[in-house]
Amino acid sequence: MSRRKGGLPGEVFLSHSSKDRNFASRIARVIRAHGVPVWYSETNILGAQQWHDEIGAALKRCDWFLILLSPAAVRSNWVKHELLYALSSARYEKRITPVWYRSCDSDRLSWTIASYQAVDFRRDFHDGCISLMRSWGLGYDRTKDRQAGKPGPRSKKQ
Repeated sequence: MSRRKGGLPGEVFLSHSSKDRNFASRIARVIRAHGVPVWYSETNILGAQQWHDEIGAALKRCDWFLILLSPAAVRSNWVKHELLYALSSARYEKRITPVWYRSCDSDRLSWTIASYQAVDFRRDFHDGCISLMRSWGLGYDRTKDRQAGKPGPRSKKQ
Protein backbone atom coordinates (compact mmCIF):
# COMPACT_ATOMS: atom_id res chain seq x y z
CA MET A 1 0.00 0.00 0.00
CA SER A 2 1.43 3.40 -0.96
CA ARG A 3 0.48 6.45 1.07
CA ARG A 4 0.57 9.45 -1.24
CA LYS A 5 1.01 12.88 0.21
CA GLY A 6 0.97 16.37 -1.13
CA GLY A 7 1.33 19.98 -0.25
CA LEU A 8 4.26 22.17 0.59
CA PRO A 9 5.69 21.63 4.07
CA GLY A 10 5.56 24.40 6.65
CA GLU A 11 8.66 22.87 8.25
CA VAL A 12 10.32 19.47 7.83
CA PHE A 13 11.74 17.47 10.73
CA LEU A 14 14.84 15.61 9.56
CA SER A 15 15.42 12.44 11.59
CA HIS A 16 18.83 10.81 11.17
CA SER A 17 21.67 9.06 12.93
CA SER A 18 24.55 11.34 13.88
CA LYS A 19 26.76 8.89 11.95
CA ASP A 20 24.95 10.01 8.77
CA ARG A 21 25.58 13.69 9.51
CA ASN A 22 27.31 14.54 6.21
CA PHE A 23 24.45 13.20 4.09
CA ALA A 24 21.84 14.75 6.42
CA SER A 25 23.58 18.12 6.14
CA ARG A 26 23.57 17.93 2.35
CA ILE A 27 19.88 17.03 2.22
CA ALA A 28 19.00 19.83 4.66
CA ARG A 29 20.93 22.39 2.60
CA VAL A 30 19.23 21.32 -0.64
CA ILE A 31 15.76 21.37 0.90
CA ARG A 32 16.35 24.85 2.36
CA ALA A 33 17.76 26.08 -0.96
CA HIS A 34 14.40 25.13 -2.50
CA GLY A 35 12.52 27.30 0.00
CA VAL A 36 11.41 24.63 2.48
CA PRO A 37 12.29 25.19 6.15
CA VAL A 38 14.04 22.22 7.78
CA TRP A 39 14.57 21.43 11.43
CA TYR A 40 17.86 19.58 11.60
CA SER A 41 19.71 18.97 14.85
CA GLU A 42 23.11 19.93 13.44
CA THR A 43 21.98 23.47 12.66
CA ASN A 44 19.10 23.94 15.10
CA ILE A 45 20.51 22.79 18.43
CA LEU A 46 22.93 25.19 20.03
CA GLY A 47 25.55 24.02 22.52
CA ALA A 48 23.87 25.03 25.78
CA GLN A 49 20.36 23.94 24.86
CA GLN A 50 18.71 20.84 26.25
CA TRP A 51 18.80 18.87 23.01
CA HIS A 52 16.07 16.41 23.98
CA ASP A 53 13.70 19.32 24.75
CA GLU A 54 14.58 20.96 21.43
CA ILE A 55 13.89 17.73 19.56
CA GLY A 56 10.52 17.37 21.30
CA ALA A 57 9.53 20.97 20.56
CA ALA A 58 10.51 20.56 16.90
CA LEU A 59 8.52 17.32 16.57
CA LYS A 60 5.46 19.12 17.95
CA ARG A 61 5.94 22.09 15.62
CA CYS A 62 6.97 20.55 12.27
CA ASP A 63 4.37 19.21 9.85
CA TRP A 64 6.52 16.83 7.76
CA PHE A 65 8.81 14.05 8.92
CA LEU A 66 11.75 12.81 6.86
CA ILE A 67 13.65 9.81 8.18
CA LEU A 68 17.03 8.97 6.70
CA LEU A 69 17.31 5.18 6.49
CA SER A 70 20.69 3.53 6.98
CA PRO A 71 22.23 0.80 9.13
CA ALA A 72 23.26 3.49 11.64
CA ALA A 73 19.69 4.84 11.78
CA VAL A 74 18.31 1.36 12.43
CA ARG A 75 20.66 1.07 15.43
CA SER A 76 19.80 4.54 16.80
CA ASN A 77 17.40 4.65 19.73
CA TRP A 78 16.77 8.35 19.09
CA VAL A 79 15.77 7.79 15.47
CA LYS A 80 13.36 5.11 16.66
CA HIS A 81 11.89 7.42 19.34
CA GLU A 82 11.42 10.19 16.78
CA LEU A 83 9.78 7.84 14.30
CA LEU A 84 7.42 6.39 16.92
CA TYR A 85 6.37 9.90 17.86
CA ALA A 86 5.68 10.77 14.22
CA LEU A 87 3.75 7.56 13.63
CA SER A 88 1.50 8.25 16.62
CA SER A 89 0.91 11.93 15.81
CA ALA A 90 -2.03 12.96 13.63
CA ARG A 91 -0.05 15.97 12.39
CA TYR A 92 2.22 13.62 10.41
CA GLU A 93 -0.48 11.47 8.86
CA LYS A 94 0.46 11.03 5.18
CA ARG A 95 3.44 13.31 5.82
CA ILE A 96 6.16 10.82 6.68
CA THR A 97 8.79 10.24 4.02
CA PRO A 98 11.42 7.52 4.38
CA VAL A 99 14.62 8.51 2.60
CA TRP A 100 16.85 5.62 1.57
CA TYR A 101 20.46 6.64 2.16
CA ARG A 102 22.01 3.18 2.66
CA SER A 103 20.38 -0.24 2.40
CA CYS A 104 19.21 -1.57 5.76
CA ASP A 105 16.47 -3.55 7.45
CA SER A 106 14.00 -0.70 8.03
CA ASP A 107 11.55 -3.12 9.66
CA ARG A 108 13.81 -2.96 12.72
CA LEU A 109 12.66 0.66 13.14
CA SER A 110 9.02 -0.05 12.37
CA TRP A 111 7.18 -2.60 10.25
CA THR A 112 5.05 0.30 8.95
CA ILE A 113 7.90 2.01 7.05
CA ALA A 114 7.26 -0.14 3.99
CA SER A 115 3.75 1.34 3.64
CA TYR A 116 5.09 4.86 3.02
CA GLN A 117 6.18 6.28 -0.31
CA ALA A 118 9.98 6.37 -0.01
CA VAL A 119 12.59 8.44 -1.82
CA ASP A 120 15.70 6.57 -2.87
CA PHE A 121 19.09 8.29 -2.84
CA ARG A 122 21.14 5.08 -2.96
CA ARG A 123 21.90 5.22 -6.69
CA ASP A 124 21.93 8.91 -7.52
CA PHE A 125 21.68 11.98 -5.31
CA HIS A 126 20.10 14.21 -7.94
CA ASP A 127 17.44 11.63 -8.87
CA GLY A 128 16.59 11.41 -5.17
CA CYS A 129 16.28 15.18 -5.00
CA ILE A 130 13.96 15.20 -8.02
CA SER A 131 11.68 12.64 -6.34
CA LEU A 132 11.73 14.40 -2.97
CA MET A 133 10.90 17.81 -4.41
CA ARG A 134 8.21 16.28 -6.63
CA SER A 135 6.50 14.83 -3.54
CA TRP A 136 5.92 18.43 -2.42
CA GLY A 137 4.94 19.70 -5.86
CA LEU A 138 8.29 21.44 -6.37
CA GLY A 139 10.75 21.24 -9.20
CA TYR A 140 14.36 20.41 -8.46
CA ASP A 141 16.88 23.03 -9.50
CA ARG A 142 20.34 21.48 -9.67
CA THR A 143 21.98 24.91 -9.55
CA LYS A 144 20.46 25.46 -6.12
CA ASP A 145 22.04 22.18 -5.05
CA ARG A 146 25.46 23.42 -6.13
CA GLN A 147 24.93 26.71 -4.28
CA ALA A 148 23.70 24.84 -1.21
CA GLY A 149 26.68 22.48 -1.36
CA LYS A 150 28.89 25.08 0.26
CA PRO A 151 28.62 24.48 4.00
CA GLY A 152 28.30 27.56 6.15
CA PRO A 153 30.05 28.18 9.44
CA ARG A 154 28.85 25.81 12.12
CA SER A 155 30.43 24.27 15.15
CA LYS A 156 30.38 20.52 15.33
CA LYS A 157 27.72 18.94 17.50
CA GLN A 158 28.50 15.90 19.56
